[in-house]
Amino acid sequence: MSDNCGRESNGKEISGFQADRVISYFKMEWRVLLAVTVSGLIYNLGLLAGPWFEGKMAGCLVDILGGRAGFPDMGKLVAAYVIAIVVVQSSRYIKRFYVRRFANNVNRRMKHVLYNSLVHKSRAELEEEGAGNVMTKAILDVDDCAEGMRKFTTEIFDTGVALLAYAGMLLFYDFRLAVLSMLFPPVSYFLAEKMKEIVQRTGAAYKEQSGILSAATLDRASNAITYRVYGCEQERKDSYEKNLSAYEKSAVRVNIWSAAFPPVYRVISMAGVLFILYFGSKNVLGNGWRSWDVAAFTTFLTCFTKLSVKSSSAAKLFNAVHKAQVSWKRIKPLMKCVENDGESSVQKPGKLEVSHLGFAYPGGTDIYEDITFSAQPGQIIGVTGAVASGKSTFGKTFLCEYPYKGSIRFAGDELSKMENSVLTGTVGYLGHDPELFDDSIKNNILLGEDKDAAVYLKAVCFDKEVAEMEQGMDTVVGNGGVRLSGGQAKRLALARTLCHKRPVLILDDPFSALDRKTEQEVYANLKMMASDSIVILLSHRLYLFPEMDQVIWMEHGHAAVGMHEEIMKKYPEYAKLYEEQTKSSTVENGKSEKEKLLTEQVQVCEKNFQLKKKTIDRNEPEQRNAAEKGDMRDA
Repeated sequence: MSDNCGRESNGKEISGFQADRVISYFKMEWRVLLAVTVSGLIYNLGLLAGPWFEGKMAGCLVDILGGRAGFPDMGKLVAAYVIAIVVVQSSRYIKRFYVRRFANNVNRRMKHVLYNSLVHKSRAELEEEGAGNVMTKAILDVDDCAEGMRKFTTEIFDTGVALLAYAGMLLFYDFRLAVLSMLFPPVSYFLAEKMKEIVQRTGAAYKEQSGILSAATLDRASNAITYRVYGCEQERKDSYEKNLSAYEKSAVRVNIWSAAFPPVYRVISMAGVLFILYFGSKNVLGNGWRSWDVAAFTTFLTCFTKLSVKSSSAAKLFNAVHKAQVSWKRIKPLMKCVENDGESSVQKPGKLEVSHLGFAYPGGTDIYEDITFSAQPGQIIGVTGAVASGKSTFGKTFLCEYPYKGSIRFAGDELSKMENSVLTGTVGYLGHDPELFDDSIKNNILLGEDKDAAVYLKAVCFDKEVAEMEQGMDTVVGNGGVRLSGGQAKRLALARTLCHKRPVLILDDPFSALDRKTEQEVYANLKMMASDSIVILLSHRLYLFPEMDQVIWMEHGHAAVGMHEEIMKKYPEYAKLYEEQTKSSTVENGKSEKEKLLTEQVQVCEKNFQLKKKTIDRNEPEQRNAAEKGDMRDA
């Protein structure tokens, strides 16, 4: 069995594997299918023994009643029949075991390919696809494809080989009657094929509605508090009920066509039994096409009954394959092997050169253009601008998820041409929304590395808060860091970024929700820990921009690069924004200083009062009371 896309478990690559072709999955499992073939042939050919023994035993019973045979003769037939059943059923068990193993292997491989394809898609592409639709494809569609392949593999033997064997036996006993009675099973096949369009249409509608329901379920669970707080819970409940009803109707429609028709197929296939009863009885009486005894008639009738049952199963198989085809069409565009380039290794520090950089999403207009600058290890570059000026998009450009215009070169190599393992070892990224896992604080930082998480918690001023938590660094933060405040989640994500430091660090608003004092402390630690890295810091808070080596001001799709003082002189909007922030900060600091001074004065008075009180306690009660009243007035 293979562990990776197109590779065996020992790492050997399978030549010719194409993840978007169904036949490749059969080729990958040829060993398992060989076991299925051998056991399937033994089982299905062994099924012929059943009708033959049943006919022989019926004939032997007639002979016993006529005095031409005895019970020992019947005993020999029964013993041989039991042995045949044991062999056939053992083969059946082996065949089913390997067929199920085949289906599990295919399911696992398909999900591996699909997962690899999804994780290499950008967030924008995934959001466009829709979470509910992605979940439906990744789980239900793959399961349906694997199940369709399992049924196809099973029915090749349980239906195909058995049908040929039964048909051969019928032709052997009476080819005229066999041809006449077998006219009806093909009618059921024809009807099942005609149902293809309906089955596929209802199946596609079911899959679409399943994706909508999954998305509605995620939305209702993720935003439950918001809906409840704003009184929209009943409205969302009603909307969800509509989606649920639509899903149920689509499920009923698809099941009607796949479940209601097999009995019809069986009735059509069994219609030939009327000819067998009429012409077969003539054969027994000696005036038909062949001369039969009771054993031959019983064998022929039993064979035809089994053939008819298998025929109806074949018609049902067509519908199952049609459903699988619907799922395969949905996931086929995603079934592409995305091979990992190897384990990522941190690259050495180097110079960053950005020349005439521009970016636009496919089919869209330019978000920004013509950004040019260079940076050396140890430099921090601040990027700011008005809302929707393209700051976050500028940061994501370094991830190379989409093609960019111009050039980004690190240590002389173009980022877009780097192998994935080299790129991930070059650029570290902290997004605007921290992506935290439903795991402990420690594991969210280390990600399996053998380091001291406390060092990075201290660097982002999160160590004291973590120490006060009941489980400390083993505290589970919840999915997406739901159990943390916004500032805590951001600092935890920053600690993870510093733990896995890269030569180029893209930090999107890492100090949001922090007070100025904490922000300055974290910035100082960042500067020290990233002294050999190039840091591109995107932020709307400009307190620290005078301390940065370069500033990029983004405005109306254009960008200006220079020192803080240069940008202040050339761009009034930047200067105005900086002055407003620093002015409001000064006022707040002034208020804080007054409050601090008042607090200190109150504390001094309280200490003086306590000292005097202790001195008075040594005097007479009357003096102590009088003095205490006077001191209280002084205080």
